[in-house]
This record gives sequence, C-alpha cells and structure tokens, in this order.
Amino acid sequence: MKNPITLFWFKNDLRVSDNPGLMEACHLGRVFPIYILDDLIAPPVCKRGGASAIYLHHSLLSLDKSLNNTLNLYKGNAEEILLHLIKKYPIGRIFWNQSYEPWMLEQDKALEKKLTELQVRYTIFNDSYLWSPEKVKKSDGSFYKVFTAYKKKAYTIEPRTPVGMPKNPVFIKDTFNKTTLNDLHLISDHELEKKIVRHWTFGETAAHYKLKNFINKKLAGYKKDRDYPYNDHTSKLSPNLHFGELSPHQIWDITNTLGRKNAHKEDVEHFLNEIIWREFCAYLLYHFPHLYKDNFQEKFDTFAWEYNSTFFKAWKTGNTGYPLVDAGMRQLLQTGYMHNRVRMITASFLIKNLMIHWHQGQEWFWNHLVDADLANNSGNWQWVAGSGADAAPYFRIFNPITQGEKFDKEGLYTKQYVPELKSLPSKYLFKPWLTPKKVLDEAGIILGKTYPQPIIDLNTSRKKALLTYTKLKKL
Repeated sequence: MKNPITLFWFKNDLRVSDNPGLMEACHLGRVFPIYILDDLIAPPVCKRGGASAIYLHHSLLSLDKSLNNTLNLYKGNAEEILLHLIKKYPIGRIFWNQSYEPWMLEQDKALEKKLTELQVRYTIFNDSYLWSPEKVKKSDGSFYKVFTAYKKKAYTIEPRTPVGMPKNPVFIKDTFNKTTLNDLHLISDHELEKKIVRHWTFGETAAHYKLKNFINKKLAGYKKDRDYPYNDHTSKLSPNLHFGELSPHQIWDITNTLGRKNAHKEDVEHFLNEIIWREFCAYLLYHFPHLYKDNFQEKFDTFAWEYNSTFFKAWKTGNTGYPLVDAGMRQLLQTGYMHNRVRMITASFLIKNLMIHWHQGQEWFWNHLVDADLANNSGNWQWVAGSGADAAPYFRIFNPITQGEKFDKEGLYTKQYVPELKSLPSKYLFKPWLTPKKVLDEAGIILGKTYPQPIIDLNTSRKKALLTYTKLKKL
C-alpha cells in the first residue's frame, strides 16, 4: 500500500492527551481522525438525551480545535462508514478505544470480523476504565457481585501510567466529506443549550483545569463536605469522564501524587472509592448486559410497583411539596446535573415513597443529565431500588426532611432552586405544611398555590414500602 495512513476512531475518548490508541497511531505517521455519530445503534430507551447531546456537541467542537480543525465527522452506520473509508483511502491500520455499552461491544465484534476478512490490521484499546471489566475475576473465573470484594481485587492490578501528548502529530482532513458539526443535529433545544452552556465548560483543557482545581482546593475535606449540596465540594468530573475529556488514569495518577500532599488519607480514599464505584458499575454492565432494563436480582421481577402519572409529573418538575426533592429535580432541569446526595434522595423518594418503578426515574435522568452514563445510571438506580448488586438495604429510605435539615441546614441550596420559599425561616423550610399561618403569610407563601402541598405522606408511604419490601425479602 502506497503511503498508508492510520485511522483513529474517536468514541468516548474526546481528548488528545493520555490516549494510548491515538498516541500509537501518531507514532506510525499520518493520522486520519474521525468521529461517527451512530445514533441508530442504541435501543430506543437508550437514545442520547438532550442535555448529553448538547454537551457532546461542545466537546466535539473543543476536540476539533485541539486537532487543528482536522476532526472528520460522519453520521450513520459506523461499520458502513468505516468500510467506505477503507476503500476510499490508503488506510493501513485502524485504532479505537473500547466502549462497553452492550450494543457497542456487538458492533465491535461484527466490525472485527469484517476487518479480518479484508486483512485490515486493527487494535482496540481499553481507555475508559482503570481496569478492563473482563480482567477482574474471582479465582473460579466468575465475576464479583459485591463492591468491597471487587475493589480489593482491583487494587491488586496496578493501573497504567498516563502517556502524555503525541509529539508533532500529523492529522489528515477528508476534504470530500462535507459533514459539519451542525449536521449532526445534536442541539434541538436552544433554550436548554443556553442553560447548559451557562453552567459548564467543555473540552480537555477545561477538564484539566477543573481536575487541578479540585485536587488543590476541594479534595481536602472531601469525605465530609461532599455531602453538603451548597458547598460545591464535589469534583463534577462525571461528564469529563463519560465523554473522555479526561481519562480515569489521569485522575488516579494526580490524586495519588499531588492529592495525597493536599488532603488527608480518608479524603483521598473516599474520592478514589467514587472512581472505583464507576468502574464497578461498568463491570456489572459488562457481565450483566441487561443491567439497564432487567433487575439484577430476579426476585424484583414480581415487585408490586405502582404508577401514578400525577405523582410522577410532580416529581419530574420539582413540585412534590418536599423542598429538598424539588430543589434537586429543578437543579437537574436547569443545569443538566444534580448533586450526588440529592440524587439518592430524589431517587429514594420516587421508588420507596411513590412506589414508582426505577425504570421511570432512570429514563428521566438519562434524558436530562449531561453526565448520563449507561453503566452509572443503571447501577445507581438499581442500587437505590435494592434490585442491584451490592444494593442499598431495603429499609434504607431517605427522609427528605431530616436530610435537608442535616445537609442544607441554612437552606442555601434549597432556596436557590425553590425561590418561592426564600423568605421561609430555616426552621420550617423542609416542612412548610407544618408552618404557622402567620409565618407563611409573612413569607408570602400560600400552600397549594405558590408552593404545593405534599403529594404524599412520608410516614404512611414509608410503612407501605417497608411492608412491600419485607414480603419480597421472604421470597
């Protein structure tokens, strides 16, 4: 083959640094960088949500700039597009990083078969996770179903060291391809885009700045302070990890070096646990590909879920009458994000107080989170429901009143997203229906008009949930 070039296929690895596949491609000479929006391959319930699509648009824009505007964009069936490019250009090798969504794995298997038939050399790398899901196994070859045991085993496998940036790369532009970023139609709601852009920065450079800022200023005290939603003491690196603007190896490396100098051991270990939990969710999805739709524990297939469209609408829009739940749901709608503790509280309320199937909440989060990740979203919702591996105890039902009083004592987070309660004294903020009428009048609040009455009684719904879960436990 005359003057062969190497094709590098970007997937969930939208960065130039610490990208082993891209690094190796650059070592071989000229690189043909591509991104394919193959939006028909995923099941209908897993089509990319609006907030995530907006983030992807801006992340691709940033990546293109990092590649000196040579990123080649395509839309359609990935296999057909790749085979077309192989016929059209002198492509000697193809590199890409593995995506672990079940349909992506199936697509890769079919593509590998085609490339082998065509005698086109290819290499697939693991770039999105510290440990390839297929490599962490028990001594009998089975997979772990308990997080602690998984973590203990994973720690015996040293993650690779970040590889840095390619030196003097040469990227090739497909001048015959007229597809632009706007042609991918990732942005359909411009009002939502304005909200997302207002709250997020995009791309590799911004991600590294965010990571270093977290390590330098927020890692110290992380174990305790991360639970307080107004403190903004979480890393907010989840979208950067999902889209691959950062690699987990970069985060792991800087946390274990600079991080250990800036923070106490318990803060560092707690943060690393969050990274490993992400790994565990991907691990579960790999070994149980139906995690996003089927109960990991089959006994939940007979669980007596209920559905009330009025309750579900109130939950989605942040009008349940429980201020902390409403604050979280409104934060999601306004920013494409929700604080982690509040995610657990809102999920628990939907599942265990309203008795609505975790599928409903999972789908709503999937459609509205910028960091929507199949493994994380599925694993976390099943954890709250109690149907997953290493799940939360059935009797753990978050109380939005006591959670608010403990973790948002001054009400700063809640009042930010539920401004109609901004004049209510903190003493009554998380239970406005128990507030004396005089106090409500002084705050300008009319329950049922300016702010809703509770849609359900906490104690009654808790008892009902416990009874239902107890019956299931006996099976």
